[in-house]
Amino acid sequence: MAGLIQNFKMSTLTKMDVSKLSLNNQYQVNISGISGDLRGYLGRYYDIPRNYSTGNDIGIMCSEATLPTSSFATSEVKDNFHGITQQFAHTRIYIDSDFTFYVDQDYNTLKFFEGWMDYISGDDNYLGVDGDNAQNYFKRFNYPMNGGKIGYKSGILEISKFEKNYHHDLNAKSLTYEFINAFPKGMTSIPVQYGGADLTKVTVQFAYDRYILK
Repeated sequence: MAGLIQNFKMSTLTKMDVSKLSLNNQYQVNISGISGDLRGYLGRYYDIPRNYSTGNDIGIMCSEATLPTSSFATSEVKDNFHGITQQFAHTRIYIDSDFTFYVDQDYNTLKFFEGWMDYISGDDNYLGVDGDNAQNYFKRFNYPMNGGKIGYKSGILEISKFEKNYHHDLNAKSLTYEFINAFPKGMTSIPVQYGGADLTKVTVQFAYDRYILK
């Protein structure tokens, strides 16, 4: 029986043309729309070049990403029909997405996200230096939206999924996920060790209000 099922599946896949299945290594990430205040903060406290502080070069450094997804929060109703429990959706929950970035030798990638999170929490690095000012150090979180303008949330965070023939075939399809009001929620620890060398990477978890599939 198992052999018959396997043969049926392979026959079906052959008819669907296996060569047209999507590959997972063709994508592009775009981060832009960073507010002027955030760009100024990154340049002032972290000495990040302009091409990095705008986010334009950060997306190119993305080595791995997860396409967004969502789920529904539901409520149970048990009294409408005897012995039957029904579920009804009431809230759509958007799952945080992880992005892994290469870290360059100037550590601009790492400083970009550290600085972004510092800006969110309102770290005042001028008061965080050694000396008398260190005793006056404080945090006051910035607003996600500032006077109707973008605050610490990104104006644009997109991931586009396409195939190898996308730039050569006019009929090739692609998908673009646009994250609305995204910001870095957390960063994973970065291991370092002696021994064989490997590329340094940092994984950033992004939260967002919702996403749009284009």
